Amino acid sequence: MPRTIVDIPSEQVLELDRLRAKQHVSRATLIREAIATYLTSHHAGLAEEAFGIWRDKPVEALSYERELRSEWPS
Repeated sequence: MPRTIVDIPSEQVLELDRLRAKQHVSRATLIREAIATYLTSHHAGLAEEAFGIWRDKPVEALSYERELRSEWPS
């Protein structure tokens, strides 16, 4: 597993240590779990942003796709 160095404010480190002691896990485990949760929530947001991207376009998407493909050599 790659390692990285991250600067974390002292107050957050204290909170992590309180939580770590309560859950009986390492600080690194808490940080990995937090990053995984963050990435999962933001990945879902990207999919939502793309949904309906053609909604306000003046052309129907499938017709536009067919028009573009008609330019391709057979």
